[in-house]
Amino acid sequence: MNEDNEPTPIEVRFDILSELWVDYRHQEDFKDFIDYNDLGLPLAFMLAEKIVSPTDQANTIVNETFDLFLASLGIKEDEGYDNLDDLLVG
Repeated sequence: MNEDNEPTPIEVRFDILSELWVDYRHQEDFKDFIDYNDLGLPLAFMLAEKIVSPTDQANTIVNETFDLFLASLGIKEDEGYDNLDDLLVG
């Protein structure tokens, strides 16, 4: 987590969701989440890799996906995370 507990910046959300999609999309533990977020996760990947440019609508989709990911992990409030390991390892 970042030290000032500010919400996770959008660019870091892109990276976290992108890594989740690339590294965990075939794992059974994440199957329901991956299937449900079949737009937000690949979009985050494309944004993280700068394949597409961010727009307000894209950011909204990524923010919704990130919030759902936090909820799926039982995290009630975004305290500012630096990477996927912060969320998965705690």
